[in-house]
Amino acid sequence: MNSITKSLLQSIKPGQAAWLRSNSTRSGKLCLPKLVLGIETSCDDTGAAVVDDAGNILGEALHCQKEVHLKAGGIIPLVAQQLHRENIEQIVKEALSISGVSVNELAAIATTVKPGLALSLGVGLEYSLKLVNKYKKPFIPIHHMEAHALTIRLTNQVEFPFLVLLLSGGHCILAVAQGVSDFLLLGQSIDIAPGDMLDKVARRLSLSKHPECHSMAGGKAIEHLAQTGNRQHYTFRVPMQQYRNCDFSFSGLQNLVNKVIIQKEKEEGLQEGELLSCVKDIAAAAQHAVAVHIVKRTYRAMLFCIKHSILSPKNATLVVSGGVASNQYIRKGLQILADANGFAFLCPPPRLCTDNGVMIAWNGIERLRAGLGVLHCTDGIRYEPNAPLGCDISKRVEEDSIKVPRLKMKF
Repeated sequence: MNSITKSLLQSIKPGQAAWLRSNSTRSGKLCLPKLVLGIETSCDDTGAAVVDDAGNILGEALHCQKEVHLKAGGIIPLVAQQLHRENIEQIVKEALSISGVSVNELAAIATTVKPGLALSLGVGLEYSLKLVNKYKKPFIPIHHMEAHALTIRLTNQVEFPFLVLLLSGGHCILAVAQGVSDFLLLGQSIDIAPGDMLDKVARRLSLSKHPECHSMAGGKAIEHLAQTGNRQHYTFRVPMQQYRNCDFSFSGLQNLVNKVIIQKEKEEGLQEGELLSCVKDIAAAAQHAVAVHIVKRTYRAMLFCIKHSILSPKNATLVVSGGVASNQYIRKGLQILADANGFAFLCPPPRLCTDNGVMIAWNGIERLRAGLGVLHCTDGIRYEPNAPLGCDISKRVEEDSIKVPRLKMKF
């Protein structure tokens, strides 16, 4: 689509854009964009969006279940499934309506099928296949973490290969993106994810009762309170320092934090569920330990990639995405690391770091362009709650046993 056509389509209302597309098809005067509908239901957000092959977000809609699960103290799969079922049709209709696009005009429908909560994935897949079969559209199954990794190519001009760190409530992954569906897995969490750990610490600290945090999710509450806390009042040992690989571990760190909480409750004569006077300091120290752990593993990944010429030191890029990537403290640490090693540092905007339909639609566009995984027959397609990303070379990283130099980091 040339600049004149693009500016024309962007200057008119969505409904008019649909009219223009239908009429220009008959006249043959405009080269029309390919449009993909993306549908996301991997966890607790119901998202849909229409994106074109020029990277324009034509319409999007999102239903967030945060408030419901916040009251329950965590995501309940059956509740998430029911809320997806109640909202998916309306969310898809809303995204299509805003974009001024009908299902008939779509080049394909892309949907998250892996990894995620089984019950949630099932809702999105079932609804998508109904649309695919009704309108005879190609179907593009999407890997949720691949979509997070490629979102940066929607918002920035980023060429392959690049180092990507995916941080969320369910994942912590270091990988090299070599192509649209070509990833080298350098390391991942061997237990829980950083977002999950921070949420659990927040629950153990009863931060939902804190006057500054009553409407915040756990990780956000930790980040908020940590801003005015003193992390030096408590020191938590950074995990896995004896292992020279790029894997992560957060469950042991969570246990260390819990021990301090229990000890402080005894000292202050409080029961579990009552607010400690030192919550801000504990939040700051816990967040700092998480940040240092993530930075050190990412540093080793950088050194490994440069050593083996997987990335060129002249134009190496670190991309950080996923919900926890919006944590400004962790992001600052990674920015310092990138600057110190000559890496460009990029993050998608916060609204595209969390789960959304836009990233799924864009991943669909990327796959459509490359001719990868575009299905014209959906027989046998299944969702996969657990699914690795790319080719696992984490053992090679461990065999190299790269020592990470001390990095001066003033957060």
